[in-house]
Amino acid sequence: MIAVSLPSSTPEPTQVPVLSRYWDQPESWTLRNYLQQNGYQGLKAALRMTPDEVIGLVKDSGLRGRGGAGFPVGTKWSFIPQGDKPGGTGTPHYLVVNADESEPGTCKDMPLMLATPHTLIEGVVIAAYAIRASHAFIYVRGEVAGVVRRLRTAVREAYDAGLLGRDVFGSGFGVDLVVHAGAGAYICGEETALLDSLEGRRGQPRLRPPFPAVAGLYASPTVVNNVESIASVPAILRNGADWFREFGTEKSPGFTMYSLSGHVTRPGQYEAPLGVTLRELLERAGGVREGHELKFWTPGGSSTPMFTPDHLDIPLDYEGVGGAGSMLGTKALQIFDDTVCVVRTVLRWTEFYAHESCGKCTPCREGTYWMVQMMRRLEAGDATEDDLTTLLEITDSVVGKSFCALGDASGAPITSSLQYFRDEYLAHFPHDGHPGGCPFDPSKATVFAGGAR
Repeated sequence: MIAVSLPSSTPEPTQVPVLSRYWDQPESWTLRNYLQQNGYQGLKAALRMTPDEVIGLVKDSGLRGRGGAGFPVGTKWSFIPQGDKPGGTGTPHYLVVNADESEPGTCKDMPLMLATPHTLIEGVVIAAYAIRASHAFIYVRGEVAGVVRRLRTAVREAYDAGLLGRDVFGSGFGVDLVVHAGAGAYICGEETALLDSLEGRRGQPRLRPPFPAVAGLYASPTVVNNVESIASVPAILRNGADWFREFGTEKSPGFTMYSLSGHVTRPGQYEAPLGVTLRELLERAGGVREGHELKFWTPGGSSTPMFTPDHLDIPLDYEGVGGAGSMLGTKALQIFDDTVCVVRTVLRWTEFYAHESCGKCTPCREGTYWMVQMMRRLEAGDATEDDLTTLLEITDSVVGKSFCALGDASGAPITSSLQYFRDEYLAHFPHDGHPGGCPFDPSKATVFAGGAR
């Protein structure tokens, strides 16, 4: 064990960035660097509290899950039976971090784990202490080999420094952490499919109830949280719930990472308080690429209903986006300009969902296949307006009827695009001498049948 001397914690300003504040520092991923930036002070504070007090503090902060649903993190932790001591010999509890970031357009967790993996590891130890778990897992997409290597190196550093293992900071609390590489299935982003995959089975969603808090990993009480959710915890422990609530809005407090991709001048990760608008984020990102205008965008990845320029001033928090008819999801803001064919884009997304369907339930397995067939006919112009009605009927047979949320996700691009861009669908049909097919100039389009340019 390597002795670790922690510097005294200093108050942190109430301004962003917080999670990404030190990403640009040389070797920001090392334990040495992290300790110089108040690293593991949150864990130190947590170990001076009881597990229930830690849960209460996270509840008071109002931290909501950053993986899509926005469920309160502290409330989720409180569902775990609280009778056993931390790391005790009673019924085992498990913490699982969902790092299977696979939603199209989402790219916030991977850079966080690359730049500051110890932020996540510290959050893992705090969360494990709070829910009385002695084993924790980080489930990472297997394709991102560099992220897996960096995480495992950081975990070894933490073990060597006594920040993981049997006696963390001499407190008597112990936790072991395993970094597990998945095999790349989109469905494993669903928490129960992830648990099946972690147990060595084919990743498919489980019937609920029982919920993971009752019978999760190895049929034991389990908490599954997103990377950003857990990485936000150390700052709350260092600075308190009131400090965290000074960011964001009343019902959606805190800061978060917004991933801007597509036709923006400077795509990337933009950390901001919840409630910021796309107009404000675009100003920071240099706006839509020169010479073009915004046509449509997604607030939380391809599985959330799309928005148009009319929604530029919608507050990007859970209530604001939900009230406007979409979902905040993973804050994957995909920006599409006026060169893009909506129908072709939705076809590509629909093909993705059909490919990634696990096949467990009939509505999703069969419905996504037929959605693709109809979308291909519509995109090629080999259809009529009646086929739009058929497409919506097929979509309706999937959404709300499938075993998990993948079926619902597959329908969002179709229904929202028809809501806002029905005329563009009709423009693909033969009319006024137009033989049918995509009316966009292929030489100017950025989404085309062969892939994305």
